[in-house]
Amino acid sequence: MLRLRAVCPFSWRAFQFRSCSCKPLITEMIKCTDEGQIFDLIQKSKAILSEKQVECAFNILWQFQKQKTSFLKNVECVRDHPQFITLHNLATSQTEFMNDDTLVNVLYLTQQCATETHDLLVEALVTEAWRRLERFDINMLSKFSFCLANQHLYFSPLMGKIADIVHRKLETIEDLSFVKLFVALGPMAGPEEKEQLKSTILLMSEELTSQQALAVMGAMEEMESRNSHLNKKIASILHKHLDNYKPIELLKITRALIFLHFQNKELFVKLRELLHSYLKISVIPSEISILVYALSILPSPYLNEVEVSRIEAVLPQCDLTDLNSFATSVLRWIHYDRTYLDNTTGKQLKLLQKLDHYGLQRLQKCTNLNLLWEELKSLKGDWFAESLLEETVATLHRLMDEINYKNVAEIASFLSRTNYLSTLLLDRIASVVLQQTEKIHPFAILPIILPFSILNYDPPQSDEFFGICVQHLNSYLSVLDPLMLVFLGFSLATLEYFPEDLLQAIFNIKFLAKMDSQLELLCSSLSMRVQLRLMELNRAVCLECPEYQIPWFHDRFCQQQYNKDTGSMNGAQQQIYKMLAEVLGGTNYVKASVLTPYYHKIDFECILDKRKKPLPYGSNSITLGKLPEMHWESNTQITGSTLPPGAERIALEFLDSRAFCRNIPHLKGKSAMKKRHLEILGYRVIQIPHFEWNSMALSTKEARMDYLRECIFGEGKS
Repeated sequence: MLRLRAVCPFSWRAFQFRSCSCKPLITEMIKCTDEGQIFDLIQKSKAILSEKQVECAFNILWQFQKQKTSFLKNVECVRDHPQFITLHNLATSQTEFMNDDTLVNVLYLTQQCATETHDLLVEALVTEAWRRLERFDINMLSKFSFCLANQHLYFSPLMGKIADIVHRKLETIEDLSFVKLFVALGPMAGPEEKEQLKSTILLMSEELTSQQALAVMGAMEEMESRNSHLNKKIASILHKHLDNYKPIELLKITRALIFLHFQNKELFVKLRELLHSYLKISVIPSEISILVYALSILPSPYLNEVEVSRIEAVLPQCDLTDLNSFATSVLRWIHYDRTYLDNTTGKQLKLLQKLDHYGLQRLQKCTNLNLLWEELKSLKGDWFAESLLEETVATLHRLMDEINYKNVAEIASFLSRTNYLSTLLLDRIASVVLQQTEKIHPFAILPIILPFSILNYDPPQSDEFFGICVQHLNSYLSVLDPLMLVFLGFSLATLEYFPEDLLQAIFNIKFLAKMDSQLELLCSSLSMRVQLRLMELNRAVCLECPEYQIPWFHDRFCQQQYNKDTGSMNGAQQQIYKMLAEVLGGTNYVKASVLTPYYHKIDFECILDKRKKPLPYGSNSITLGKLPEMHWESNTQITGSTLPPGAERIALEFLDSRAFCRNIPHLKGKSAMKKRHLEILGYRVIQIPHFEWNSMALSTKEARMDYLRECIFGEGKS
């Protein structure tokens, strides 16, 4: 009890002024020493719990969790406890009666209990807070913005509304509550707002604590800050407090300084000294992996033999996350040695072999899918993909019966991320969705559909599976985020599935206007990705569902994008171009880098008459290695032009490894859709896979020439 008071003195002060009716039960809650006692109180008092008592219960449960080490935390057990669910339901029903402080505090505490973003309570709290935004003070806006940032809602219309309110109140801000707003709003602010935010922070920088300076540095990294004066100011504060930061905080500082191209030799020397000193005394695997990773991204990275031995000693205790972090660091050292020292040492390669061994061993011993997922969800990089992916999929096959409505979207996301086609796992995902649809939140439908779209796979009962997914979403079409709808529509179109209700929800003036306003808040890379997906969806609907009479409205956008294209042919494309010219009778019989109607770009095009004789294009000179200048009128109209009777237009595409699944030569969704579209436009499509073109069977020029002749003139291939 005394420990709990010491941990959260502010929390206890916050409860001193509650109404008399709240006090007895709140006093009992404060006397509780574990979660079980709190849950007993909730069970006895659930009929009379007020919103203040609900807030207190959330608060104390979270304080118990904060006292525990990572090995003892039991957030999942707490979250799934029947009385936590009771507390959750009570809070959901009381949302509109909570005062502003309680409302935002319960949202914050709910998130700390790892409640999902699309949970009904979270949705109710966010919706109610949205209604009250204009009356929130800066402290309240700060905390609410922080909650939204935790949900990755940086670019939502709600964040845009908060940014607008802050913009109006900016000149009245006089305290450091502003720091949380800076952290939450910085990444999505417009150029003007960013400068205002930075200027305000620079006036207040002398008052920043070590933790506030760290938070500001993180926001500056998100914003890709180029304000050298502010960067130097914050870095000097960090330097002053450097001895007080924990290893994970030192990693954040190192990463931000490197990303912002900060130049300060003295600061980097101090960072390196601190990281090495921590490494000498640390015995916790996760902490050691953090320290090693931070050292590996510093200029001129190195580890001495004692430190390498320290890594080797903790490997048997490491989980997959730690092993992956170590492997990433070792690979970075190997790359650095090769680039600058040309002296890759055997100890680094030996360490990689040990990492492989312990990673495989951990996977083979795993008996619980949810525990495995906790380690898998953040894994990425070359080491995992090359060394552990096959064994990971084998482990997922072994634990496949544990896939259910709670984790199905996570397993689907993993397959999307890895580009690994496992028909067993995809069939299981589809089966779980068909059996447990009502338990799956509509927001999880997109990640569930994504691997089927990316990997170009139709499960058994595919019509029923996709149909039930879309039906599950229909009543939410008006409230779903516009970006999600666009990505969902494109994913379904890749699979040749075009639900009319969804398409009508996207292709209307009101929706597109809403999306345009949202695009203004996005970073340029995400905005461009959304616009490209909308264009590709528009193209797919026009070509595959003309009966919907949805107009094509992306001519201008496509011309702007393709006018920027300065790409060049790769080595294989140059080889193919030269050989095609020989096979067809000259460069005037083959056209390179052709744009079709609706702006598909194809590598090469040729035309054969009814007797399979090539037809010339006229002058068609090209400098190898460079794409020809694009003539919009001729190229976009050529497919629509009249061909002689019996003639056929041929599109030849070289497909590199990105067009296929990682584990088998199965064509992925986007490449399959492009082939479909070109055939609708009247082409005979010849796809040349990289693994065929680079095979031993085609190792000579003569063999490759015969291959091209067979593809173009033969009967067997098309």
